Amino acid sequence: MSPLEQFFVQKKILITAGATYENIDPVRFIGNYSSGKMGIALANAAHTLGAKVLLLKGHTDKSIQIDSDIEVIDALSAKAMSELCPLHFKDADICIMAAAIADFSPAEIASQKIKKSDDVLTLTLKKNPDIIAGLGKQKRPHQYLVGFALETENAIAHAQAKMQAKNCDMLVLNVLNEGNQVFGSDDNRIQIFTKNNPSPIFYQYPKTVLAKYILQEINNHCKI
Repeated sequence: MSPLEQFFVQKKILITAGATYENIDPVRFIGNYSSGKMGIALANAAHTLGAKVLLLKGHTDKSIQIDSDIEVIDALSAKAMSELCPLHFKDADICIMAAAIADFSPAEIASQKIKKSDDVLTLTLKKNPDIIAGLGKQKRPHQYLVGFALETENAIAHAQAKMQAKNCDMLVLNVLNEGNQVFGSDDNRIQIFTKNNPSPIFYQYPKTVLAKYILQEINNHCKI
């Protein structure tokens, strides 16, 4: 058994993946372009190392294969994620928040399809609960919390601030630009920050390979 397997075997790992959709009416929603490839790659890699993985899955690319022995619970909206994450986090050794969870959702959901009657439709949005900040407050000394961030500008400063504000032990930064599309891509370029090492570590690989490097960095820094 490798040192990485020795670390992960039988550890309880909570992972979120994919996008949340916030309903406007029965046929429309607010969403994002996340495919879930990174989160599912992390779940499969952790499972291969012997961890007990619980995957809270938002909307994902249906072509992505999830190892059959992984426990999967659908969490298709920010509300579902906000209810399920704290519930299952309390039993987790490690939590990896890779899902793209909507920051806002419609204040009211129409019970019937909204008809196209005017040139402009105004939606009132409400702020969703900050799930990872809540987990950071709930986190106990034996738990390790990994957050993800996607930025388009001032990326490093925003990532470092988010890691501190949310009480994450590690943060994985994605920078969306012409050279790194992130959403739906099989490849990605990431930067990893930890409390012990505020300078980022860079990796650029297919997401299935990046998953292994992220888990290795967790092994390097996590002392549970």
